[in-house]
Amino acid sequence: MTRSRNTSPSRAISSPSGSDFLQLTIDDAPPRGRCEWLTEQLRLAIADGRLPIGATLPATRTLAADLRVSRGVVTEAYQRLVEDGHVAGHGRGGTTVVAAPIGTRPPRATPRAVRPSNPFTGPPEADVFDAVRAAPARIDLTPGVPDLAAFPRAAWMRAERAVLDGLSAADFGYGDPRGAPALRAEVATWLARNRGIRVEPAEVVIVAGVAQALALFARVFRDQGIDRIAVEDPSSLGARQHLNHWGLTTPPIAVDSAGLDVEELRASGAPAALLTPAHQFPTGVVLDGERRRELLRWAEEGGVIVEDDYDAEHRYGRAPVPALRSRYAERICYAGSVSKWLAPALRIGWLLAPPEYFDAVVSAKRFTDLGSPVLAQLVLAHLMRSGEMERQLRFVRTRHRRRRDAMAAAIAEHLPGAVVHGVAAGLHLTVTWDTGPDDVELAEAALASGVKVQPLSWHRQRPGPPGLVLGYGARTPTDIADAVATLGALR
Repeated sequence: MTRSRNTSPSRAISSPSGSDFLQLTIDDAPPRGRCEWLTEQLRLAIADGRLPIGATLPATRTLAADLRVSRGVVTEAYQRLVEDGHVAGHGRGGTTVVAAPIGTRPPRATPRAVRPSNPFTGPPEADVFDAVRAAPARIDLTPGVPDLAAFPRAAWMRAERAVLDGLSAADFGYGDPRGAPALRAEVATWLARNRGIRVEPAEVVIVAGVAQALALFARVFRDQGIDRIAVEDPSSLGARQHLNHWGLTTPPIAVDSAGLDVEELRASGAPAALLTPAHQFPTGVVLDGERRRELLRWAEEGGVIVEDDYDAEHRYGRAPVPALRSRYAERICYAGSVSKWLAPALRIGWLLAPPEYFDAVVSAKRFTDLGSPVLAQLVLAHLMRSGEMERQLRFVRTRHRRRRDAMAAAIAEHLPGAVVHGVAAGLHLTVTWDTGPDDVELAEAALASGVKVQPLSWHRQRPGPPGLVLGYGARTPTDIADAVATLGALR
């Protein structure tokens, strides 16, 4: 008995002849017009932006195999697009899109609430730092960024190879939401040696930077009835934004030359407080001994402290002061990261939570992301264990000190009369003035001249002297001198 080709079992159960590329299915093409059909599908994809200018098309042999057609069909379709001027062949470099059909791209919907290219238009909103990072500038003096050119690429690659060579297949599965045990052990050792904190590895939680630590603490506080967390004034606008996003209000507490005004904190009635005691952002002051004692008494009376150990590694005149957490663990939540001495792009940090909050913090981390990516944690643990991170910190500290000196000298020359804050440590200097231009207007004018800075008023909740926050970690001394000279001319 003769069976029809269309009803054969093998034909009935076979999948369509298709490709992941643009979700093309050759079964949609007419039997005698496959080349024309493929050409039109590619032309439409270029027109509507699915294949943007610069995109590389699959190799003709690869696409032909995926679609189960002759290579000649794909080669001819590509040639027609070349003749139209839409793609160009580059030999072994492949075939790339070089132009879109004129007048065929449909209008795209404009996202709502698109921030203008000038980040200084209006008060800073939730996406202001995204806008600042995206704004082009000749010299970027954004604070909080280390010398990114000093990232230990060779050491990282060697460590990555060593880690991968030692992993079993099971190691690529899901891990502990608290983080890789190897990194938690190294962080515990690091904190004991560098910050005076004695902690067991099981008490360390690895997070995606201090930003995630603040988010986790905020969620736990809110769930336990804490809806206010006092902050230093001035303090990081970004940190306040994170806390506000999770439903906490952030009443301001004044900062003076000795640090946070603990009496004002006590009078505010806030049940919790966020501090940067090792190097206050943005003023650079260190919480002095008497204020530390007052703050710990406040915590013993029931207050909760969140310690952001900001810039603790970057002391230039002497060793950093011990962390508050080293003195009183029961009421202090602690957060630190590698962002200021390796790179923010790693998104690796750690937190310590008092026993009262620990399980809730781990639960919040679990249901946020099941734990931070493990491979980068294992590489960092390898580098910490080998001593490479100690060497890296000594290396970048020397480079940062030279850049600090260059900025201080440039300020003295080009911004006479400005008061400089925070020279002893960190990756930025803050300058203030009693009379002169509005700091937002000056930052806007600086950006127009190719220099990116942050106005101090962004980080204030109360009125205060205008100023600028000037990062020096990521720029060369020559760039720093050039940028400050530009600010002096504008001021």
